[in-house]
Order: sequence, then structure tokens, then C-alpha cells
Amino acid sequence: MTTTFKYQAKDSSGKTVSGTMQAGSQSEVVADLRRRRLTPIDIKKTGGGLKMFARTGQKPVAKKASVKKGELEVFTRQLSTMLSAGIPMLEGLEILADQAESQGFKYCLSRVVEDIRTGADLSKALEPHQKVFSQIYVSMIRAGEVSGQLDVILTRLAEYLEAAAHLRSEIKSAMTYPVISLALVIGIAAFLMMGIVPSFKPVFESLEVELPGLTVAIMDLAFWMRDYWWLLAGSIPALIFGIKAWKATPKGAYTWDAMMLRMPVFGKLFKKVALSRFSRTFSTLIKSGVPILGAMEIVSETAGNRVISTIVDKAKDSVKAGETLSDPLSESPVFPPMVTKMIGIGERSGALDALLEKISEFYDQQVEAEVKSLTSLIEPLMIAVMGVVVGGIVLAVFLPIFKLQEKLSGG
Repeated sequence: MTTTFKYQAKDSSGKTVSGTMQAGSQSEVVADLRRRRLTPIDIKKTGGGLKMFARTGQKPVAKKASVKKGELEVFTRQLSTMLSAGIPMLEGLEILADQAESQGFKYCLSRVVEDIRTGADLSKALEPHQKVFSQIYVSMIRAGEVSGQLDVILTRLAEYLEAAAHLRSEIKSAMTYPVISLALVIGIAAFLMMGIVPSFKPVFESLEVELPGLTVAIMDLAFWMRDYWWLLAGSIPALIFGIKAWKATPKGAYTWDAMMLRMPVFGKLFKKVALSRFSRTFSTLIKSGVPILGAMEIVSETAGNRVISTIVDKAKDSVKAGETLSDPLSESPVFPPMVTKMIGIGERSGALDALLEKISEFYDQQVEAEVKSLTSLIEPLMIAVMGVVVGGIVLAVFLPIFKLQEKLSGG
């Protein structure tokens, strides 16, 4: 028994086509469309029949698009699997919208579904939701629509997002311990300086000995902190606000990012992270069919570091003028010779995307090794800092007692 199905699909040029077909089931319609190199968007029975995958549940109540950590990666992977299995895109999106965990993401997907139902491409439907779907995401989806390999591009995009999330996790784990340790050191030092040290003043006055310079300095600082704690407390948020305002300026942002790359201890890690992100993003975009100039523009805007962005912009101008990509990159000290030489080989061999992927994998391993090295280095370093700060305060308190003991022994 055959049924009449009405379908919408995308051809290899990204154009939406529609029509009707006699088939025994929806899967037969999908199979026939795929044989004709069409990507199914929506399939339903004619005569008001229900879709094979109907929307269920209540309408989302959120009023703005947002996404929880890890939710976008799962969504991308699931949508890729659904398209590969022959489920039309619109129905796949409806299913994923219904099962979205956060109301913000559910709202975002519902808007995307509505736009696609009115005839918009997926990339066009995603564009208004830039807080959820980045420029990289939209550009790769557009490349997938043009090439007719949307499911393949979604798989590649899911892998990119998962790798980026893993890299962020590595950085977070590297920064968590020193931040907590530094906060503990500051807290203990503040407690000793404002709560303990001032109480020793009457004791020192009763000793009738000349106080050592370290003790005088620590006592003066302790009383100043106790009397002007409000100024100290207010200066911290003021300093943070000032730094943020300075970073909001183009010159300030560039200077800050340059300082991060030259920062002691952490500078090497930040540089490797920047190179890994540059290589992975560039490789993923080129492999997905995004033109090299368009890919470089996206890489520049999403590099996460103004120094890298400026270098990529200069390289883009060089490529636009018909020159190579590797030459302007090699002029910058940020890009090591190994990276620029591999890029040069990739340009000559036509395997730029593959070599960029190798560079990304190399620096991912380097970042992981650097994180482990920093973790083992930071622990004794923070213990040493705590020993110097707390030990200095304790020494300043006990020095007058030692001096009195020497005076009494001498007498």
C-alpha cells in the first residue's frame, strides 16, 4: 500500500526543492531523495496527516536564547546522527528542541524550527542566535548546505566543539589550583596582619628595646590595613573595573593579550593554547569547504587573542595579494618555525587542512603536558610563597623577643 508524501529538501547548490512522491513509508522517501543527492528537510503525508515525528510537550517559556555547558556539543552530535540515519532535518530539530534541557536552548531551537518551516536555510535560521551558534558554527553549516554533506559537516563540527571544550577544561584545571592557593595566602596574611599583629604593640612597648626595621614596617602596614581596610576593599573592585575598561579599548586589549603570551610560567601555556585554537579552527573550516579567505577572517575574529588576530589579518592581506600564507606568519615570533614550515608544505602540496590538523593535535598534546608540568610546579611554588609571606609576618613578631633575649644575655 502506497501513500502520497509531500517533501521539502535541499539540492547540492543549497536551493530548496519540494514536491510529492508515492511511497510505502517515509524511509522509502528519504532513500529516494538521497539517491537524487537531496538532503531531506521535511516529509509528511498529504491530506493533513501527522508528521512521523510530531512535536510534543509544552512550548518553551524562556524569552532569550542560551545554552548550558556541553549542551551544544550533544545537540550537534545528535543532529548529525539523525541526518545520517535519514531523519529529515526539520523533524530532527523538532525532536531535539523537545528534549533540550535548558529552557533557553529550547526557545532557541523552537525559533530555528519556525524559520526553517517558513523556507529559511538552517544557516540563516541559526544566524540570529549568535550567543548560542558562533560564526564558525554558522559558516560550517552553510558550507555543509552548499556541498550537500550537512551530516558530515555536523560530525566534524561536533568533534571541533568537543576538542575545544576539552582544551578549556585543561586550562581551567591548570588555573584552579593557583587561584585557590593565592586566595588562601591572601586570606591568611590579611587575618594575621589585621587581627593578630596589632595586638602585639603593647607587648613590644613593654620590652623597651629598639624594634628591628622589619618589625616596624610590618606593624605600620598592619595598623594601616586595620584602619583603612575599607580603602583596601574598595581598591580591589576599582582595580578590576579599571583593567576591564582598559582591556575594552583596542590598544589595551592588544597590550593585555601580548602580556599574556609573555607572562612568566603561564605564558608558554597561553601561547600553545592560542596556536592550537588557530590550527584547529582553520583546519576545520577549510576541510568543511569554507574558502580560505573567509576561513582566515573567521579565524581572526575567533582567535581569542588580539596578537594572533593581527597576524592573521596581515596574512590574509598577503594571500589576497596572491602571496603565500606561510611567509607573513614566519615573520612573527608567535608562530614557531615548525608551524610555518608545515603550513608552507601544506600550501604547496594542497593538504593544508590535514597539516593544520596535525599541528592542532601536536599542540593539544603540548597543552596537556604543560598543564601537568605546571600543576607539579605550582604546588611547591605556592607553598614557598605562603612560607615567605606567613613566615615573614611571624619573624617580624618574634624578632623583638630575640633581641630582648640577646640584651638580657649580654647584661
